[in-house]
Amino acid sequence: MKRELRLAVVNWRDPWHPAAGGAERYAWELARRFAADGARVHYLTCRARGQKRSERVEDVDFVRLGGRFTVYPLVLLWMLGRRLGRRFDAVIDCQNGIPFFTPWVLPRRVPVFCVIHHVHDAQFGLYFPAWLAWVGQVLEGPVSRWTYRRHVFVVVSPSTQRAVRERLGWTGPTHVVPNGSVVAELDGVVSVPVGDPDLVCVTRLVPHKRLNLLLDLAESLAETHPGLKLHIVGDGPEAPALKAEISARGLDGIVTAHGYVPENVKAALVARADLHLSTSQGEGWGLSVIEAAALGVPTVAHDVDGLRDAVRDGTTGWLVHAGDDQADVVRRALKELDDLTRRDQVTTECQTWAAEFDWAHTAGRMRDLVVSAVRTAGGRHYGDEHPGRRR
Repeated sequence: MKRELRLAVVNWRDPWHPAAGGAERYAWELARRFAADGARVHYLTCRARGQKRSERVEDVDFVRLGGRFTVYPLVLLWMLGRRLGRRFDAVIDCQNGIPFFTPWVLPRRVPVFCVIHHVHDAQFGLYFPAWLAWVGQVLEGPVSRWTYRRHVFVVVSPSTQRAVRERLGWTGPTHVVPNGSVVAELDGVVSVPVGDPDLVCVTRLVPHKRLNLLLDLAESLAETHPGLKLHIVGDGPEAPALKAEISARGLDGIVTAHGYVPENVKAALVARADLHLSTSQGEGWGLSVIEAAALGVPTVAHDVDGLRDAVRDGTTGWLVHAGDDQADVVRRALKELDDLTRRDQVTTECQTWAAEFDWAHTAGRMRDLVVSAVRTAGGRHYGDEHPGRRR
């Protein structure tokens, strides 16, 4: 007998949190599409100032508990309180440095999918003192391996798949379920003039994005490209330091820190650019890279985890390899794009590549994994009439 699937999606933030990023888009797209397919979905997350403790959006029930760190134990307590009542058939447990360790409070039969966007071991030290960074590494590594030993990891790219094997020592099953992509309408109004060349970087303003490398790049390129404009789009805790450094380096007329902008303005800024840039030290994937590609804009990024998957070197962008000067790579890319035939070829390759990543396919792949695991665990049939259905 078929009945609705009861699913919990557990993620550090929701898509409307001020610090939301690609991980929140991923969790939300899964949640809303599972709900549209008839599942009963709870999205468990932290609560930002001014957010409701609970609400229902697109048939997804949001439960917001605690803040940056307290959300972890509060989510476990909330789930433990429902273990004997409204139980879940499956849980999507999203890791952001450390997962929620939901198997600790769930019946053993409930399958858990630990979603890992990228391995954080090298990043803990950028945000926390040494002792707390060590705690994070232990939780992400040995504790996670033991906790999810009867469950599976879901990763978003081949880079992350390699990292969980080599750096976390995970020997259990993994499934690659990539991000999708969606681009807003290009009807946003951009008041700042276009540069010659015009470069853009869409990013969270946090330490591991290495914003200083963007400013180094602007300083170097300005010597050979006096019409250069670099637009940095995004917000985060490094915003005040970034603006101060732009002024200190005398780059006010060259680099514009836009902060947060509406999606249609972001899309308009990217669409008119010659190149999109990323100086991140590592990603799980590269959602901003694919969104730029969907607009026909190639990316120059460093040859690091995630970005080496999102950028097809020499086809949809250019990678800065170890020993390369990033400014020289950008100059080479701009020179290639001066040839209109080559620019058209790159634009076409970018859009073809981006079209391979669709949120409906992402949710469909995850749905197949969840339904199969629920059946194997002895749950009642869900969705038998449409086993390959996509939305």
